[in-house]
Amino acid sequence: MPDAAPAPTSPSSAPPRGSVAEVFLAFLRLGLVSFGGPVAHLGYFREAFVERRRWLSAQAYADLVALCQFLPGPASSQVGIALGLSRAGVPGALAAWAGFTLPSAIALALFALGIAAWGGGPAPGLLQGLELAAVAVVALAVWAMGRTLCPDAPRATLAAAAAAATLAWPGPMAQVGVIVLAAALGLLLFRQPAAEDSGHELPVSVGRGLALASLALFAALLFGLPLLAAARPGWAIEMLDAFYRSGALVFGGGHVVLPLLQAEVVPTGWVGAEDFLAGYGAAQAVPGPLFTFASYLGAVAHGWAGAAVALIGIFLPSFLLVFGVLPFWEGLRRRPGARAALAGVNAAVVGLLLAALYDPVWTGAVRGPGDFAQALGAFVALAWWRAPPWAVVLGSALLGWLRVAWA
Repeated sequence: MPDAAPAPTSPSSAPPRGSVAEVFLAFLRLGLVSFGGPVAHLGYFREAFVERRRWLSAQAYADLVALCQFLPGPASSQVGIALGLSRAGVPGALAAWAGFTLPSAIALALFALGIAAWGGGPAPGLLQGLELAAVAVVALAVWAMGRTLCPDAPRATLAAAAAAATLAWPGPMAQVGVIVLAAALGLLLFRQPAAEDSGHELPVSVGRGLALASLALFAALLFGLPLLAAARPGWAIEMLDAFYRSGALVFGGGHVVLPLLQAEVVPTGWVGAEDFLAGYGAAQAVPGPLFTFASYLGAVAHGWAGAAVALIGIFLPSFLLVFGVLPFWEGLRRRPGARAALAGVNAAVVGLLLAALYDPVWTGAVRGPGDFAQALGAFVALAWWRAPPWAVVLGSALLGWLRVAWA
């Protein structure tokens, strides 16, 4: 029997529910303190927009995270763009991206130009403290999402298997394979009746015409920019092409994009190998998405103009994909087959987060009993004392510095 048709009321034309200023300030606050990489960012977003501000339900947020795991590009940034789009339309999407991205992008461009007074980098212990705070943030995100998305033994088992498989076969393509397999298992194991309007929808103020145009532009730029760069050489179009392809073709985001960027900027002579590594180290010490590393690379090559071109190039695919896919996603996710597959995918996403909690978050930060105690204290502060994440992050950084100073 074919899947039931989606409910007649579609959220694709829902009006915005907030202001652009509200979205920008909310994401700016996160952009200034969101250390820890993409998995930690998802935890910050969940606490800020599901639990505290209640912009959307836990289930709608989980489904959105699952969708962005399917898309190439930086998943946490795409989730932020979608949240801004839902809250305040297309201007809200731009505001969410700007608030979350520009603090680290500007800091890295300043570092590249030698203006920032960072000296040899952050004070000893500060970066270690930030990494330990990320352990607590990611652990809390995995715990909270696991309780929601893995409420029974089959889904908990699927999550554990996804984590084991991801650790056994690391790499972005393995992650995609795990998600696809989990979707297939979900179709077999978690079949459910057709869903009614349950209040879990994520309103999207983008029509299907704009969605189709966004997908068409995504493909046109992906195939057209290399031809244009070959026909009319120039640093701006060549850089736009290089960073657009890096943002459009990488699955897994974060550290996975680094080999692609290195292959684009070092052999071409835009950035030296030593400068590339120095910028990567600086990128670890700033909050926000790691894709803002593009700002540093562009600034090294061509100053502020290069930083702007690189930043636009690497994030533009995410905007086009979110605008293009989200309006169709809301109708599709209510179909019984899609909901069953999504149940499997959500469980697999918990497994991917659990694997990331172990490696690289835990293995890169916890190096002894003192580190474990500090990470545990940060987790207790977040989970039971309900301390704001920014306070935990700053407190952990200060404690890391004090531990080194007193050693």
